[in-house]
Amino acid sequence: MTFKHILFYALILFSFVASLVFVHNNYSYYERPIVEVTKVDLESKNKIIDLWNNEDFQFTQSLIAEVKNGKEKGENVHLENDYSLSKGYDHEFQVGDELFITFDADMEGNEGLTGTILDVKRDKYLLIVSWIFIFILLIVGKKQGLFSIVSLVINALLLSYALDIYVNNAEISLLLICSISVILFTVISLVLVNGWNEKTHAAIIATLLGVFITLFISYLALRVTSGEGLRYEELQFITRPYEVVFLAGLFLGSLGAVMDVAITMSSSIFGLYEKNNNISIKAIIKSGMEIGKDIMGTMTNILLFAYVSGSIPILMLYFKNAYPFGETLTMNLSLELARALAGGIGVVLTIPLGLYTTIFFVKRKRAKSS
Repeated sequence: MTFKHILFYALILFSFVASLVFVHNNYSYYERPIVEVTKVDLESKNKIIDLWNNEDFQFTQSLIAEVKNGKEKGENVHLENDYSLSKGYDHEFQVGDELFITFDADMEGNEGLTGTILDVKRDKYLLIVSWIFIFILLIVGKKQGLFSIVSLVINALLLSYALDIYVNNAEISLLLICSISVILFTVISLVLVNGWNEKTHAAIIATLLGVFITLFISYLALRVTSGEGLRYEELQFITRPYEVVFLAGLFLGSLGAVMDVAITMSSSIFGLYEKNNNISIKAIIKSGMEIGKDIMGTMTNILLFAYVSGSIPILMLYFKNAYPFGETLTMNLSLELARALAGGIGVVLTIPLGLYTTIFFVKRKRAKSS
């Protein structure tokens, strides 16, 4: 192990410990009052039955918590918490839980502080999950894993900046902003992870062709069908053209799957060429199409499950209340299924695009070496 490796691991360990210490002591950085629960008493338990004879139990907790920030820091505050056994819209709190609260304005006649619970402070749990993700990337991917983290951070910042531009400049086309963002995301991600070489060039071109053709097909389909069957209710509150916003989300959503297929095709075909520089183009095409067929089914399934999984809770709610099956799917899955279909089109198109784009660079590399 070299000195650079030791220094890198020490830096990662220091960052991990420092971030944990910070997130457990960052109360002063929040404007809202934060409390830590120190005592919990169960006050009551009541059985409730709704209009459809669904049974549940309603509980009431009496909490004593210590204020962790603000001018009331160190004082105890009395809170009440109502929660149900199903925990559909509420939480059961335990000693040690950290909560965001608001103090009651009128506390005359009350002994001590009282307040109302607003939300749960979850930053330390998010930090732990984030570090698990980082460690897995570094262990499995090593150097490429590190560059993957860097590209992820850069792309997240770029996306935030792009959306901020659109929010503050409504006259700029969201699709134009997303188009520029897609180009930057693709180049940054692939170059950082795979380096600047022919394999990366082929993957970049195939990704951009696949994504933009997918956008064009989706736009054409929406114009021809006038968006028939799509339910935009969840988008209408944004006070912007919701069809454009939907297309932009579809555009960005298909990028990850298309990029994955493009780099898989490019890496596989260049791997075949590097093992046998004399391999024929016909053999490359045959092998490339076999590789494409193998990943096509799994990638389209991944897209379907990724989009639909977020709607499972609301689907269960609709089915539990005897909502018609067809209307339930139309209400809650029309946009998700459209995104999955568009992403599937992009995946399938990228297989031949990636194959023949990579073959072009293989031919060029072969010509240079001969």
